[in-house]
Amino acid sequence: MSRRTALVLTFLAAYLLSYFFRSTNAVLAGDLQRDAGLGPEQLGFMTSLFFLVFAAAQLPLGAALDRWGPRWVPAGLMLIAATGSLVTAAAEGFAGLALGRAMIGLGMAGVLMGALKAFAAWFAPRHFATMAGVFVGLGSLGALGATTPLAALAEGIGWRGVFVAAGIVTAVVAVLLTVVVRAAPARDRAAEGRARTAAPATVAAAVPAVTFRTIFANRDFWRLALLQFAMAGALYGHQGLWGGPFLIDGLGLEVGRAARLLLVLGLSATVGFLIAGPAAERFGRRRAMGGGALVSLAAVVVLALWPPSASVTALGVAWAVFGLGAGLQVLGYDGARALFPGAAGRAVTAINAFGIGGSALMQMGLGWVVASVSAALGADPAEPPLTAYRTALWTTAALLALAWLHFAIRRRGGPAR
Repeated sequence: MSRRTALVLTFLAAYLLSYFFRSTNAVLAGDLQRDAGLGPEQLGFMTSLFFLVFAAAQLPLGAALDRWGPRWVPAGLMLIAATGSLVTAAAEGFAGLALGRAMIGLGMAGVLMGALKAFAAWFAPRHFATMAGVFVGLGSLGALGATTPLAALAEGIGWRGVFVAAGIVTAVVAVLLTVVVRAAPARDRAAEGRARTAAPATVAAAVPAVTFRTIFANRDFWRLALLQFAMAGALYGHQGLWGGPFLIDGLGLEVGRAARLLLVLGLSATVGFLIAGPAAERFGRRRAMGGGALVSLAAVVVLALWPPSASVTALGVAWAVFGLGAGLQVLGYDGARALFPGAAGRAVTAINAFGIGGSALMQMGLGWVVASVSAALGADPAEPPLTAYRTALWTTAALLALAWLHFAIRRRGGPAR
């Protein structure tokens, strides 16, 4: 096996785990509420801690990756995730679950960004969008493990046993990262060394420093970042948490059927990730990503109007369309890299902070929406009515619409791709 293949596969194993962890609570929500006595707001906040801590780590992570490379930083953080998984397994209440969830979020913060940093060195720029899309698409299969397979596993060994096993696997993959990953191909490292020895001043002068201030001052970056915020928030807010309660509590589906529908959502998002690169080559990055946002917006509106008596098969189609469109958000990484090609680590972590931040705020915010609407209707907070979940979906649709408008309206002569 070549070094490049081993690098991709090891990072892929780590990313599968990241996706698994971020999606577990959609299926385990009932167990966590029952065993720890969590209400909707606590469940939403605890779940969102994965993304909140993940997002907060992105900016220092970008600087760390540009300085120390993608080998030690992601591996060291993953050991924190392994510990957090064990803390979650031992938790007896909200505080323990929150601490474990936060540790898992911090530990997984470096996986995708470390992989993209490595890919920027190991693959040609023209292949980056396709490589990123394929990698995220395959990695998103980890979320599929957090649907029907997770429900079956939790029934067999309990949700605590699930987190013990996941923690052990995470530690093993972290060790593999330190063995396999290198920052750049050997020939590129040798060339960089010769260049620094021959003309360090010239090289430094030829590459202007790109700081986070530079990135955040760029108007095109903000258009991209806010759409990434909305698309990722919509997908992970429902795939990672609120999709399950909407299907089970709101529409009255049994857990197994709801898990299969979440599996459909995950599979369709995977397809969206995989076709993102070819779609960008065919239609342009801007049109592909904007089109994906519109498709997911339309699907969310349909879900918000969905009657409980309607066909479950048709409901699966609506989830599939939602996931397919939202999957094109992966093009945001290539867009950020293209804006700042000399600072790939900082650029992709900056855009990822918005995607993960949207996921965190959506999970937490929709918990507040569900609880507030339930209280306004005089319903038991532990059993929110369908109206509360529909309001959460309308909130999602409004965010997508506003972000798309900001992305689509640009000055004449602005970049089309």
